[in-house]
Formats: sequence, structure tokens, C-alpha cells
Amino acid sequence: MEPFLQDVRQLADLTSRLTILESAAAIFLSFFLTLIIAALYKHTHTGARYSQSFVQTIIIMGITVSVVMIVIGNNVAVAFGLVGAFSIIRFRSAMSDPKDIAFIFFGMAAGISCGLGFYLLAILFTFSLSVIILILYYTDFGKSSTSRKRLSITVPENLHDETIFDDVLEDHLAFFSLRSIETTSLGTMIQLEYVIRNKEGITDKQLMDEIRKMNANLKVSVNYMNTDVY
Repeated sequence: MEPFLQDVRQLADLTSRLTILESAAAIFLSFFLTLIIAALYKHTHTGARYSQSFVQTIIIMGITVSVVMIVIGNNVAVAFGLVGAFSIIRFRSAMSDPKDIAFIFFGMAAGISCGLGFYLLAILFTFSLSVIILILYYTDFGKSSTSRKRLSITVPENLHDETIFDDVLEDHLAFFSLRSIETTSLGTMIQLEYVIRNKEGITDKQLMDEIRKMNANLKVSVNYMNTDVY
């Protein structure tokens, strides 16, 4: 009986050592792959807001998920227990760029593959998707061929006329559409908001100079972002 128990203990020790080695391999590989993903995000980021903590979150999430998958293994009860534990977590910050969510899932997918022991799949998946992202980034895929901007014109209340600038806009713009009118400066000024697209060869300065001649040289601005809110 004693030799049998010794064999069982040796087998348990061997199993523990193998589990530790596999866990270490999964953790370090997930760290390496998510480091590549984070560097890729940093290189291809084009949004208005850049967050160092988000870049670090990609790495932390990937490693954490790999450890979670190691803990779960084939144990269904543990899986349901972890689902219940993680369900109490609430994320209060909203993603400013939809691509940020994709990078979070990218890092998590790499971590899951490492945690389940699919090391070659994790490496192949990370490098192939990284190449695809770089191709999309350098080819500027999906960019609209028509660049629209937002034009804001401030006029005195006594000069307010929704059609006063139509002639100037028709001469300089291929497209324009009045989208909002609001009062400013305690009602003494009117602000007109347009979505516009310049004609070929017409600069924003030329357009702004012509408008300033008609709005008593008050504020005129062209915004290159957030035209989609209209």
C-alpha cells in the first residue's frame, strides 16, 4: 500500500509542476502578445483622446483572462462561479472610439488562447490580425471620399437672416446645409451651424474672409471633427 501512495504523491507532484510550467508559459506568452497588441494600438491610434492607462489595460486584461482560463480548465462549476463573480463588476467609463473596444477583445482573445494552451494559435492569431490592422491603417481603408466639416457663424441679432449667407456659400461650397440656430451672449448674438464641403481650389480662409465681410467681423470657425452628430 505504501508504494502505491508514493506513486500517487509523485504523480501529483509531477502534475503540479506541469501545471505551474504551463501556467507560467501562458502568462508570459500572453504578456508578450498583448505587449505587441498595445504597441500596435499606440502606433495606429488616430482618435482625439489617447490614454496611457487604456494601453496598459489591454496588457492587464489579456494576462488576467489567460489566468482565468487556466483556473477554469474543464471545471464547469468553477466557470459558473467566475461568471457570477465577474457579473458584479461595472465599468463606468465609455469608450470614445469603437476601435478601442476591438483592441480590448483582441487582447482578451490572445489571453484566452494562451490560457487554454493554444500557444501556436495565439501567436498566429496575434501576428495575422496585427498585419491586417496595419494594412487597414496604412491604406486608410474606409475613409470617406467626401470630407465634410462644420461651419459656425456668429451674427448680431439685428442682422439675423437664415438666408443671408446663401449666395456666398453657393459660390465657395459644393455642399452646405444649415443644421442649427442658437442664441449666444445673453441673446445679443445668433450662432448658425452648417455642415459644409468645399469646392475644389477653395480654401477655408477664403470662405471665412468672405463671411467676415458680412457678419461684422464676428467669430467664424471651421471644425473638422464631429460632423457626424448632425
